[in-house]
Amino acid sequence: MIITPYTGDRRAEALDLGVRAWAPVFARTRPAVPGFVYRSFYPDGWEARQRSDLSAILDGEPQNVDLALVDDSLAGWVCTRLHPEDRMGEVCVLAVDPRHQRRGVGTALMEHSFERVRAAGMAMVMVETGDDPGHAPARAAYEARGFERWPVARYFKDLDGP
Repeated sequence: MIITPYTGDRRAEALDLGVRAWAPVFARTRPAVPGFVYRSFYPDGWEARQRSDLSAILDGEPQNVDLALVDDSLAGWVCTRLHPEDRMGEVCVLAVDPRHQRRGVGTALMEHSFERVRAAGMAMVMVETGDDPGHAPARAAYEARGFERWPVARYFKDLDGP
């Protein structure tokens, strides 16, 4: 496996990988999310929103994206953002093709992201994920890499409901 900077010729491949990587997550997340919240975030479905969000990253900050290649095939990718005001880096997106999950690709991409953050002189790195069943594997992976959980509560109210 090699990790290399993103190039636009891999855009479609990276988007397709992102959808494949999140398909099982959204399948398990959907039942855990209130319907009005899900409909608001994903009015055209999760896949359309996922493609839009990932496209914005690939098109808007390609310099922050790195690819993991196995035999020149895209196995995963990571987007690393820097927040100098907080001396913090952020693993913004970490996507691993399901065919390559649990084979060290995610760990290698995280380590690469950490090195980017260290090289920029930041003091810590942050990652966000969901607390629903679909994101349990991501939480386990982050905790295995030494991330400590910061308890956050996010509440939603349906203004058309009770």
